[in-house]
Amino acid sequence: MIEINLLIMKKIILLSVLVFLSIQLKAQKETKPNVLVIYTDDHRYSGVHALGGEAVKTPNLDNLAHDGIAFTKAYLMGSFSGATCVPSRAMLLTGRNVFQLQGRGFDIPKEHTTMGEMFKKEGYHAHHVGKWHQDFGSLSRSFDTGDKLCGKPAYLTDQYRMPYSDWHADGKYVMEDVYLLEYDENGNVKRRPIAKTDKRGPTATEKKGPHVSEVLADASVDFISNYNKKKPFFHYLAFPTPHDPRQAPKKYKDMYPEDEIGLLPSYMPQHPFDNGHIVLRDELLDVWPRTEEISKRHLSDYYSIITHLDAQIGRVIIALKESGLYENTIIIMAGDSGLAVGNHGLLGKQNIYDEDGVHIPFIISGGLIDEANKGRREDAFCYNLDILPTLCDMIGIKKPASVSGTSLLPIINNETESVRDYTYHVYRQHQRAYRKGDYKLIEYVRAPDVSRKRGDFISGSRVTQLFNITKDPWEIFNMADFPEYAEIVASMRNEMKQKAKELGDKSHDELANVDFWKYY
Repeated sequence: MIEINLLIMKKIILLSVLVFLSIQLKAQKETKPNVLVIYTDDHRYSGVHALGGEAVKTPNLDNLAHDGIAFTKAYLMGSFSGATCVPSRAMLLTGRNVFQLQGRGFDIPKEHTTMGEMFKKEGYHAHHVGKWHQDFGSLSRSFDTGDKLCGKPAYLTDQYRMPYSDWHADGKYVMEDVYLLEYDENGNVKRRPIAKTDKRGPTATEKKGPHVSEVLADASVDFISNYNKKKPFFHYLAFPTPHDPRQAPKKYKDMYPEDEIGLLPSYMPQHPFDNGHIVLRDELLDVWPRTEEISKRHLSDYYSIITHLDAQIGRVIIALKESGLYENTIIIMAGDSGLAVGNHGLLGKQNIYDEDGVHIPFIISGGLIDEANKGRREDAFCYNLDILPTLCDMIGIKKPASVSGTSLLPIINNETESVRDYTYHVYRQHQRAYRKGDYKLIEYVRAPDVSRKRGDFISGSRVTQLFNITKDPWEIFNMADFPEYAEIVASMRNEMKQKAKELGDKSHDELANVDFWKYY
């Protein structure tokens, strides 16, 4: 009886603290909190040590998780582009799902209110640093200021030769204004215009110029350290790492000797079948089969660039604390997609396996998280498009009408255990996945190539996978072909078809050339 009473008391105390968190964050109408959104590129969930428990060293991201709330089942909904970071960023910035974006997500129309626009309307100063993958019109209307724009209009696939642009309020970015940062003979950083002779890389090392993660962290630290406006700020810091090329300074590479790297449970030398889009840029980064040596090298490089990135993020957090802004700042850290790096015989993210494609880190941290919630883990299903409406509710501002994501504040406040009972994932016209409870169904369609001449005809194919993802989180054992799971497969298929209709996943010919459901 005493133990039961103690348990009840603990629950009452926890509920009281969580309600206080809601009150604390909603009471910011007079002194609204600053918001820092850190978005990383190709950074899978297990790429944060505190979340996945893998060998990668991420002490600063671990601290964010220890001081905040981490959502352990956060996902990218999917992509109609091999460049999955494009729709991922569009979903983050608009709070809309992948079927509601304009096209593949390269352009954000004016009727889709962006996160930056929302904060500006609420009296915030909006500042952007780093990667931008959408149109320049949406960039200029989303931010008041910015620094070190990269990713467009030029990209050299070289982390030591990243082309940068200064901020242009009019949204006009041209090649003539793009520059590189390089060391001169005295080790000083100098800028020079990008030239036609600057070939795509990677060809540079840390001796050539500063790493892009360092440059962006410098720009972010400069903004935070010198911020003196009365307005609260919204700062979007978008790193293009740990996306390949996986270059990092030697001292970080030395932390991960290739012969000592442990391969993850889903390592395979080759994917067991054609997933519909298996030959593309990411998968051509190395040869098949993915031998253990190849996968260990890529994993060593991946861990190296993540640890280097983590150090730069740490500098930004220190700047917040030293400036006195940390205590009134909400920090959001999230990755834009998963990445295979040898899992299932793949290297890229053009798939809808969890770690290989859609499972992302998502942490809410900062000085406004009270002691009782530090280190909290929530296993409710969510997408990156839920971040925007969650921020709205945390701060107490109105959600834009164009937003369709779901606020996670009811979970944070312990009012409910979940806001979704399933997740649905898409990759181009080739793959669909449905996750509910313990199970995840993945369906693959490779449409017949009817354009070829008789005798050179390529027939279509279908493959089904069913995983008990609770027991088999690395998606190794396919249960779909075993008769004892036939009813589960049939049930999941029916539910997935229904969800496809509800979400509007139908003939996306303009996005994917071929409709998945036509051949399913």
